[in-house]
Amino acid sequence: METRDLVRIALFAAVIGALGLLPKFDLPFTAGVPITAQSLGVMLAGIFLGPRRGALAVLLFLFIVALGMPLLAGGRGGLGPFFAPSAGFLIGFVPGAFVAGLVMERLQKLPLIPAAIIAAILGGIVTVYAFGIPVLAAVAKMDIGSAALASMVFVPGDLLKAVVAGLVTEAVFRAAPQAFAGR
Repeated sequence: METRDLVRIALFAAVIGALGLLPKFDLPFTAGVPITAQSLGVMLAGIFLGPRRGALAVLLFLFIVALGMPLLAGGRGGLGPFFAPSAGFLIGFVPGAFVAGLVMERLQKLPLIPAAIIAAILGGIVTVYAFGIPVLAAVAKMDIGSAALASMVFVPGDLLKAVVAGLVTEAVFRAAPQAFAGR
């Protein structure tokens, strides 16, 4: 791995952390899973860095959080969030970035904005929820259907983040095409 790759991985870990500075929103019926902007950073990490480097950026971010840095939305850090109802969503960030990067690579023939939106939806929403919902059910002692239903409140915001990811991707590609791993 080149120095440039390491810098980009660290940069996207920092972007995900910076998105944690935006306020989180807690809803009473989501069993402690907050609405945050950090999944946008996960989407962008996969889209910009590709599957492997995107997943590494998220792993770096989660490692720093586990060490105690309060980089999760609401100033959370340490090991506690990895045992909370939102733990599956955090864990799902890693495969989510990987899938977003993989989908982005596979959709080379599509225009950039739709490719990035599809990558963000499949990686940053579908994949992350596939990890988040079962862990939410287990930790919050809910049945899987109730956990899935409670998680649906996040879908509109996550779809909006996917559109933002598409628009940011297009804008950055126009300004600095060399910023992308796979295009």
